Amino acid sequence: MKPVKNLAETRTPDGSKFSLHEHDGDFFLKLNGLQLMSTTATLSERLLADHACVEDPTQGRLAPKRVLIGGLGLGYSLKRVLELVEPEAEVVVAELLPEVVRWNREFLQDVNGHLLDDPRVTIFEGDVFECIRQAADGEIPPWDAMLLDTDNGPTSLVQPQNRQIYDRNGFATIWHALSPGGRAAFWAATREQGLESRLRRDGFRTEWYAIQAHERAKRAAHRVYVGERPFDSENVRAPRRRTAEPEPRKKDSRPKRFRRPQRRRPKG
Repeated sequence: MKPVKNLAETRTPDGSKFSLHEHDGDFFLKLNGLQLMSTTATLSERLLADHACVEDPTQGRLAPKRVLIGGLGLGYSLKRVLELVEPEAEVVVAELLPEVVRWNREFLQDVNGHLLDDPRVTIFEGDVFECIRQAADGEIPPWDAMLLDTDNGPTSLVQPQNRQIYDRNGFATIWHALSPGGRAAFWAATREQGLESRLRRDGFRTEWYAIQAHERAKRAAHRVYVGERPFDSENVRAPRRRTAEPEPRKKDSRPKRFRRPQRRRPKG
């Protein structure tokens, strides 16, 4: 039996160990020893792109011009996106760990690493939410499609900072960052109760798909949830987003006898 090779490892912002392994020609990414993804099961990563980058000329929907991918991983979502978009498209891959980008170039060149040299591809080394916020604030053009495979889902967070994607302000920011008709596809390891209703509450049209981990799997274990900003969203009440945290109330440091007395409500 061939041994498992530990090719490289790094630490995530919260101190977890993130590592790349190879066994008999297949590659695996692990977090604290638990497998996150591998070259043996890539179907859901590819279908994430299919459900985000939808082209339907009969409905006035063209192939997306600007695509944001949250998380490079092993590059399978990127590969599928590049098969779907036009030569003049712009595809930005936001990867929090620069080591993952380097591993794709050094160890995964024959898998999908060569795709990083495609002229349509730009690597943003940082948090994907920053790319979303910039578009929502008008600092950069809006996104036509987003692929958010940054975690196992809103209730199975791998990195705590990704919580900002799934709360109400996160969904509102995504809505404002999309062009009319733009779609955000969320990868989830399993069914996420309430995710669709929360997206609908914030003005999205929603879909979800049950997906097998690989073509031979008997059970559809994973989910892809899609939130689409309506084409007529200019006539739809946009969800409100919080653009800045309120300043904390300053504690009164004066001696108690100099403070303004607080009114007390009468009992009864």
